[in-house]
Amino acid sequence: MISASLESASESDHETIIIGSGPAGLTLAMELARLGRPSLVLESGLAASSAAQELSDADLVDPSRHDSMSIAVARRLGGASNLWGGRCVPLDRVDFEPRAFTGGARWPIGYDDIAPFYETACRYAHCGEAAFDLPLPGARGVNDDFSFSAIERAANRPRFHQAHAALLKGSGLIDIRLGATVVDFALGENSRIASIAVAGADGRRRTLRGKRIVIAAGGLESTRLLLSMQRKHADLFGGAEGLLGRYYMGHIIGEIADIVFADERLDEGFDFQLDGRGSYVRRRFTPSPALQRADALPNISFWPVTPPVADARHASGALSAVAMALSTPVLGRALVPELIRARHVSDPIDWAAHARNVATDLPSTLKFLGGFIHKRYLSANRIPGFFLRNRARRYGLSYHSEQSPDATSRVSLSGDRDRLGLPKLRVDLRFSREDAEAVGRAHDHLGGWLARSGFGRVEYRQPDISQADAVMQRMAHGSHQIGSARMGRTRSEGIVDGNLCCFDCRNLYVASSAIFPTSGQANPTLSIVAFAARLAARLAQDAHETAPPVTVAPAYA
Repeated sequence: MISASLESASESDHETIIIGSGPAGLTLAMELARLGRPSLVLESGLAASSAAQELSDADLVDPSRHDSMSIAVARRLGGASNLWGGRCVPLDRVDFEPRAFTGGARWPIGYDDIAPFYETACRYAHCGEAAFDLPLPGARGVNDDFSFSAIERAANRPRFHQAHAALLKGSGLIDIRLGATVVDFALGENSRIASIAVAGADGRRRTLRGKRIVIAAGGLESTRLLLSMQRKHADLFGGAEGLLGRYYMGHIIGEIADIVFADERLDEGFDFQLDGRGSYVRRRFTPSPALQRADALPNISFWPVTPPVADARHASGALSAVAMALSTPVLGRALVPELIRARHVSDPIDWAAHARNVATDLPSTLKFLGGFIHKRYLSANRIPGFFLRNRARRYGLSYHSEQSPDATSRVSLSGDRDRLGLPKLRVDLRFSREDAEAVGRAHDHLGGWLARSGFGRVEYRQPDISQADAVMQRMAHGSHQIGSARMGRTRSEGIVDGNLCCFDCRNLYVASSAIFPTSGQANPTLSIVAFAARLAARLAQDAHETAPPVTVAPAYA
């Protein structure tokens, strides 16, 4: 059931109250329902209400380093899935190992604890099977320093509230309330949450009680709720000098080089393709765990991309058509999430030059647009993007790297409050030169490996500055909100334990990427969904008064 009012919501004990209706919150609710357990889901927004969205306004210490909160947070049904590009990539086994690059940051669980739940996550994400390895026949590198068999999968229906609309509306075990903003928590005996205060869309407050409370409001907003509790109860979560809010990470992304393939094997092998298992997939270059350990490299992935669409010098009618579409705000936002649109066309484009490209390349432009529109919007298998191959086999080399944990990179509460009285965030996302140098070394390793393997070469775009300087110029993020409520083995190592339960509040759980101690190379959404499915299995066991360790992933209905 989905309602825009709190009026009929019971104030008596709910079995599970879930704060947030993004991928984590909705997956948790749907999995609990599949296991026969009810839940109440509270979502702050009403559709794309600007009034609710403004509640996430924050003080960005360096706006050039962090995405605007208006495109990093989505206060509406579906949460961050409204902003998600649909890339589905799991965490890697090496992410769970203490490494020099991550300063020995430690997960309290192992890869095998979460791996069984990726099948369930893939089904909720509509991205096919949980298969993430696709070797390229006939191509083998000189050694195993790099692999190009790792793949990303594309979500066919990335907006969770739309993909699962029938279940969410029809289930008698899922009660979703919109326009319901949690503004306070009351602590009871034995360090448990006794009740929560919820402001309705009309501003009136109600008190709700739940046996378990799960904060699934995205990385930053989940941390903000915990910080607001800590401000009232100074000893919670390690106190003001503790871990909460620290080690805030995103990913290091950009392009500082081109890749030139030696022949058509890799040129064709890195295009989007249907794998026969339910989605489009695309290969990535990834360094081996051994190479990462040997040179203190980040976990990083690389893949070829078409030239920047905004630069009309590419002379491609198809790319110019894309640039003009994305530069039209209404149309651009209908085509891709605003975060992605802004990265492609951050500056005004040369409309006349792009129009000339389209006019002089009209047949191929129309062919491209027709095929892309069909694959993107009319096919059951949604293509997540485009990759235009060229005869020179030269492409931009995009990278997606983990960021090392840094205690000074943090979120905290500012002195301002939103209109409902909740303290606003102060976001201080910091990047280090050591990380930039490591990303540069990873490029060098890849270039050497490609040349020795006879696959091609890497050519840097900035001959006058170092690779590290080029990486530093591009360091900015904010859509992947990681690490600020990290999990740990003990209270001194984390805010939540391996089952996502807060050490200091034993009926309070956090389900978001804020709990990841390291960021890995993967986009976090698929793993957030997997952790939500794992938590659902745990909570359902607790509800049946049996709590053995979770070792078997539940089947997806």
